Amino acid sequence: MYIRRQVHKEIANHLQRKEYTIISGARQSGKTMLIRALFKEIKKDNETVNYISFEDIDILTAVNKHPEELFGFVPRPKRILNGANQSGKPFYLFIDEIQLAENPSNLLKYLFDIYGENLKIIATGSSAFYIDSKFKDSLAGRKRIFELRTLTFEEWLIFKNLTDLYEELKIIRSQKNYVSANKTELVEKFNDFLLFGGYPAVVLENDKEEKIKLLKDIKNSFLKRDIDDSGISNTEKFYNLLMILADQAGNLVNRNELANTVGVDNKTVDKYLFVLQKCFHIELLKPFYSNLRKELTKMPKLYFKDSGLRNIALNRFSDFKYREDRGTLLENYVYNRLTEIYDSDSIKFWRTTDKKEIDFIINTSFGQGMAYEVKMNCKKIKRNIFSIFNESYPNYTPDVISYDVNPDCKWVLKL
Repeated sequence: MYIRRQVHKEIANHLQRKEYTIISGARQSGKTMLIRALFKEIKKDNETVNYISFEDIDILTAVNKHPEELFGFVPRPKRILNGANQSGKPFYLFIDEIQLAENPSNLLKYLFDIYGENLKIIATGSSAFYIDSKFKDSLAGRKRIFELRTLTFEEWLIFKNLTDLYEELKIIRSQKNYVSANKTELVEKFNDFLLFGGYPAVVLENDKEEKIKLLKDIKNSFLKRDIDDSGISNTEKFYNLLMILADQAGNLVNRNELANTVGVDNKTVDKYLFVLQKCFHIELLKPFYSNLRKELTKMPKLYFKDSGLRNIALNRFSDFKYREDRGTLLENYVYNRLTEIYDSDSIKFWRTTDKKEIDFIINTSFGQGMAYEVKMNCKKIKRNIFSIFNESYPNYTPDVISYDVNPDCKWVLKL
């Protein structure tokens, strides 16, 4: 059974546009289920629609010879004649695993230029790494890429059939002074989400040991595909780096230290980080400076896109309440939550040479924004850090995001 994802509506709306719709994201995040659901919706509307997968070796072999070979497997739409498209509805074609093609960029460019609005392609690609490396020609104006992430906490509640708690969470976030009677149960579920993350198959599994086995499979099998496809030869050192990064989530990324610890050179560390980013496993957060040059050259901070992958890299699944890294998991969650609300390019962190730091700065084009510090216990915040920051940046509103409920701080589930 397909459970509707939050990005579903946005993607469905884009199907009416002539640009091709590309859905990318980490392996096992649910891309195939999503496009199958979209396929069924369009088919119900009596549109002309077909579905193929490039995992079919016969289709892939043919397409790699020439894009026109595709139409040995699906009907051929009308070509553009003298710059004019046919009247009427387009031909919809869903392609799963498009990154398997030798040159998906040339394929899409050819089809778009030859068939125009007569052919609408909706395709999945398992990672941005493939799209970046194989989409060699410019597809500007011909495509839009949507990222399908692992489940958010709201989606997690829906997948667990906890619709009452989902509705409660919406009320908590929409009403400033609302006090939830279900706080204890909601926090308990939130703790579970922080431990095992949002991979759909993991979320739908109820047994803890089976969840861990599924996460191990994601790390050892599906992440291994990313490693192999990216040309990384020393998988042991790659996994060692992954484990180190997992233990340092929320901290500065010092490439020299990482290279020395893992036993590789800086270029290799850069390649490992590049693959982890482009395969949607980590993100690097830039520092906040009014001087753009400093922002680009200073060390970034690192966060994992899914806490389950982060925890399986450490093989650490003890109860959240007793973990020493609770603050790290909370900060990692807040970062991912902020990327749901704001454009990721507008999120930064602030750190001075004497190590005064604010976790997240939300910047706007008008020189205004928010400054957020994340704490397990609201009372432990040293608010003078905000005063120091506001001396240089008075147009930013400071706040604390805390795990505990306190009227002086923003509760994390209200975020």
